[in-house]
Amino acid sequence: MSPRPDTSLTRRLDGGGVVALDGGLSNALEDAGADLSSALWTARLLLDEPERVAAVHEAYFRAGAEVATTASYQASVPSLLAAGLSRTEAEALLTASVTVAREVRDRVARETGRELWVAASVGPYGAVLADGSEYTGRYGLTPAQLRDFHAPRLELLAAAGPDLLAVETVPDLDEAAVLVELLDEVGLPAWLSYSVAGDRTRAGQPLAEAYAVTAGRTSLVAAGVNCSAPGDVLGAVRTASEVTGLPAVVYPNRGEEWDGTRKAWSGGGAFDPALVPTWVAAGARLVGGCCRVGPADIGAVAAALRPTGEDAARS
Repeated sequence: MSPRPDTSLTRRLDGGGVVALDGGLSNALEDAGADLSSALWTARLLLDEPERVAAVHEAYFRAGAEVATTASYQASVPSLLAAGLSRTEAEALLTASVTVAREVRDRVARETGRELWVAASVGPYGAVLADGSEYTGRYGLTPAQLRDFHAPRLELLAAAGPDLLAVETVPDLDEAAVLVELLDEVGLPAWLSYSVAGDRTRAGQPLAEAYAVTAGRTSLVAAGVNCSAPGDVLGAVRTASEVTGLPAVVYPNRGEEWDGTRKAWSGGGAFDPALVPTWVAAGARLVGGCCRVGPADIGAVAAALRPTGEDAARS
């Protein structure tokens, strides 16, 4: 078996360091006045207003995030073709999601002297459907069909030069099993995070079984949970750490529920940075936020991580 990728990020994690991730891209864009009503969602801005995406990446870096997650979550060549783009335009848009984040990363790193990274976002098949099925899974596709969908996008994003791939909001261990095989073929460092409900995936599988498909994969540098209620995080972190032996990645949403029909968040929720030390104690080493978590929240996360990360680095 090949060793895990040796990068500055993996060396930070292997040394016990903790890394602050960014927060939700769409909510930060909407808060800044961006129109996300297009079927392309955040990817539309890469075509028409890339400076808005760049501004959000910068806001998160300035707040304390060390990783920018690209605006590629819901984008794929087939979906972009369906929206009227040519293949050349579709491929260029996916590449641009990485380029925009890298340019901001490089500038902020020069100005601040901080070490910063770019994670190319890879959403599940359900995200492209834009009907909320990334929170249910079970799309009725075979593993071969899922592979045919994911492989070109992973290769295209990896070729654009991110530091790692963020394979996120995966609702189903069957899709995860396809993805981790592809990630090992691509060879770029990656994390994989499930969306969960209680102690199960959104598709209903026990988390111990779900994380078992990620164990022993050479490309994975972390496994964990994202876009889930903060109250479901701790159990998922413990299970991910125990089953995989990897650092855990954690970035919950604010605790609200997504209504795929109305395309709106509903219910109450709370994102409490005071929970961060508990997640770290359970094995989390990459910590941030997802939907409805903004730069101010990430500033609080970074502040909560700072003493823990410094102590771990000295130990």
